[in-house]
Amino acid sequence: MRKLLLGDEAIAQGALDAGLSGVYAYPGTPSTEITEYIQNSKLAVERNVHRRWCTNEKTAMEAALGMSFMGKRALVCMKHVGLNVCADPFVNSGMTGVNGGLVVLVADDPSMHSSQDEQDSRFYGKFAMIPTLEPSTQQEAYDMMEKAYELSEEVCLPVLMRVTTRMAHSRAVVEVKETPRAENELNYDAKASHWVLLPGNAIKRNITVTGQQAELEQRAVNSEYNKYIDGADHSMGVIATGIAYNYLMECYPDGCPYPVLKISQYPMPKELIRRMTAECYAVLIAEEGQPFVEDLVRGVMPGNAVIKGRLTGELPRTGELNPDALKKALGLPVSEGYASCEDVAPRPPALCQGCGHRDVYTALNEVLKDYPNARVFGDIGCYTLGFMPPFKAIHSCVDMGASITMAKGAAGSARCHQRECQHHRHHQRQPHHRYDGWSGLGRYRQVRRHLPWPGYDRRAPQGGCSPAQEHARDHASDA
Repeated sequence: MRKLLLGDEAIAQGALDAGLSGVYAYPGTPSTEITEYIQNSKLAVERNVHRRWCTNEKTAMEAALGMSFMGKRALVCMKHVGLNVCADPFVNSGMTGVNGGLVVLVADDPSMHSSQDEQDSRFYGKFAMIPTLEPSTQQEAYDMMEKAYELSEEVCLPVLMRVTTRMAHSRAVVEVKETPRAENELNYDAKASHWVLLPGNAIKRNITVTGQQAELEQRAVNSEYNKYIDGADHSMGVIATGIAYNYLMECYPDGCPYPVLKISQYPMPKELIRRMTAECYAVLIAEEGQPFVEDLVRGVMPGNAVIKGRLTGELPRTGELNPDALKKALGLPVSEGYASCEDVAPRPPALCQGCGHRDVYTALNEVLKDYPNARVFGDIGCYTLGFMPPFKAIHSCVDMGASITMAKGAAGSARCHQRECQHHRHHQRQPHHRYDGWSGLGRYRQVRRHLPWPGYDRRAPQGGCSPAQEHARDHASDA
């Protein structure tokens, strides 16, 4: 049966057809459509597949790990920065291993279309010492899900599957199974000595997982997703990872004249890389994201092959890879695009009409007029657009949940500054100090006017007073 699917949808369908019992996720572009597809799937409803959103990526990872503990196949979905949030259970899952197959799907966002950075999740896979898959087409993304679960259960490790924005959000015709695989039966085979990471147990598991690395690399060498395609012209070879292989084929519709090494399964197949660097005068490394492979190739290549890629300037150091950028690196003509229309005004992102955050920022700006040097600490979400005109209402947005903690730190710096002022005045006129029982800090009410929002002292009388009145009251108490 054939379906027209987004890359995200192909992954979701592939997981369902591979016998998925539960998806655990926190929404984040470009990964959100995976869970949404499963939530709306007739098969998922019939099988009662777990398909609810989680509080955050950490709880998602832990819940999926629990399902794997009981022998079921689980999927965790997130965007790349979410992998930072769940790094603790993610890395430790490499030590515990799995009982039922576990796939951690991470969608990276090169060019930062809706993200804070361009981090590359392949580094996490290497760090955790687990297999990593990176599909080059939507069909491969679908097929890889079944292979990922099989691989996970064979080596008793979670498998990281990495996609990028263009793979996640572009459509293609995908051939899917007529009959989905049955779910795993519940079992109690998980060994407590693997899952209780006391030092004595963890040391043994670390030795085991480290010892598996040679086997994982050999599996990558023999993988159907990694292939060496010889070419007539050995003046240059091309290593293409993930979707970059798709772009390379677009540059050469009739076949690439150079030897090509396609990499879609890691650890890196060093045996195949050494063959290319030994046979070719130069090697161009095309990869979406950070120069992960390019860095590693420089450490495994024999001879004097010239390595080219993002680090040497043939390909852009930042941003998404695309066929035109690859054509320039290969010395091919680049098709001319249309110039931007000067009559179309730029439309930066803005809060939706009728959005409740508009009233909040309007009220906030009105209140802050009485507080010079006020600072507002924002959080991740569409309300980050409060930074944009006409509101210009927030001064920071770093990561999920950082608003309260950063504000607390900033307030702490204000208290430190206040204590310095108090110390200076102490040597001048020895004032009487009042102490606040809630905070334990002297003269807490005087500090209030330095805090980044009004009414921070929750014990203050309702109604409050203006900053000028508060200042006069505080200084009167020193007399």
